[in-house]
Amino acid sequence: MQQFDRYKRVYFIGIGGIGMSALARYFKLQGLLVGGYDKTPSPLTKELEKEGCDIHYDDLGDKIPSDYTDSSNTLVVYTPAIKQLDELTYFKVNKFTLLKRAEVLGMLTRQSKGLCVAGTHGKTTTSSMLAFLLDQSSWKCNAFLGGIATNFQSNLVLNKGSEYTVIEADEFDRSFLHLSPYASIITAADPDHLDIYGTAEQFKEGFRQFAMKLDPNGICLQKEGLNLQSLGKTFTYAVDSETADYAVTNFSWLDGFLCGDVRLKNTWWKEVKFGLPGIHNAENALACIGLLYELGMEEKTIREGLKNFRGVKRRFEYIIRTEKLVYVDDYAHHPEEIKALVSSIRLLYPGKKITGIFQPHLFSRTKDFADDFAKELSALDELILLPIYPAREEPIHGVSSEWLLSKCKNEVKSIKKPSELLPFLSSFEQGVLLTIGAGDIDRLVQPMKELLTINLAD
Repeated sequence: MQQFDRYKRVYFIGIGGIGMSALARYFKLQGLLVGGYDKTPSPLTKELEKEGCDIHYDDLGDKIPSDYTDSSNTLVVYTPAIKQLDELTYFKVNKFTLLKRAEVLGMLTRQSKGLCVAGTHGKTTTSSMLAFLLDQSSWKCNAFLGGIATNFQSNLVLNKGSEYTVIEADEFDRSFLHLSPYASIITAADPDHLDIYGTAEQFKEGFRQFAMKLDPNGICLQKEGLNLQSLGKTFTYAVDSETADYAVTNFSWLDGFLCGDVRLKNTWWKEVKFGLPGIHNAENALACIGLLYELGMEEKTIREGLKNFRGVKRRFEYIIRTEKLVYVDDYAHHPEEIKALVSSIRLLYPGKKITGIFQPHLFSRTKDFADDFAKELSALDELILLPIYPAREEPIHGVSSEWLLSKCKNEVKSIKKPSELLPFLSSFEQGVLLTIGAGDIDRLVQPMKELLTINLAD
């Protein structure tokens, strides 16, 4: 941590973000004073406060807590998702050192072998799985994750003696271009964040630049078909492929596990057990297998870790799992993610009615991918849309959940306010229920779980 030795305090603008909170925890564990601002309280900010972080929820302007007003020993870390804040202006005017989260990660990981996982979808599960496989081995790792990994019950993993650091590489605001990967996994490059990149081609260009950041002695595992050049050794992976370097095929269920035969170039591992359901998760596991195999990890260690991986909070997370009723919560907020979720549910629960509650995330994303969202959401037996979660954006004229709903072809579809959901579900007691989205829909999960549990008991 030499480059941060001069700092005794770290102040976070947007401390409650999943990536920011991992850094806050890291600096707190290094013995620094940690505090900051977030827009609203959340379970994550409450956890940080319990861990000793000073957090407030009002824009204090120049009335910053006195512990953080010395620019010589206070580092300010901010998220680009917050565009305007009087506190941020105060720090800029008074010439504090201000760094984006990705810049701090880049500085931290240059001291180790950074294993960076990028992609429009799948990166949180893949990076968490990679971190768990390493942590279960003698190699260990440090990790900064974009979700709460169930096995760790945290988004931060620290093993000071390890030479590896796993980083979830975020493409938003081109943040991943601050990283210097020794090895990388690229899961997908389907266009997203067009409010930042402008066009699909510019978005793909961002991934081309990320792939070229690789250490010349390093390894790049990328989904077959991406065709991204890198400076190191490049390998491809895909499900049911005869041409990718790494492939998984012949899926089956064995002892309650999804299994598949994995081809590693010309070598086969038969009946590999995956800890998570869903073909897309088998593909995420395949990327981890390929990277760790290239780094020299033994087959037995990889197999054992995969079988015991329990996933990430809000990624295909079972909230209720009974014969009569299944309730799954998922972070999916891109059409391809919704497609993977619904198709996996269909495979797991054939014949059951699937009801999906979706909260669109961002006006711009809804506008850019409305037809694709409508196509994937129409695969649900019943669709309930919540109002669009704006996050950092102002409304766009004509873009609304009503507009999106009009494009969906479900026979049963409706729009509900969050406050209307519990009354609506008062007699819901069978089938599959999904809550889907990246906004604040997760705050409804616990009250919905309590209500549905009462329904099942009646």
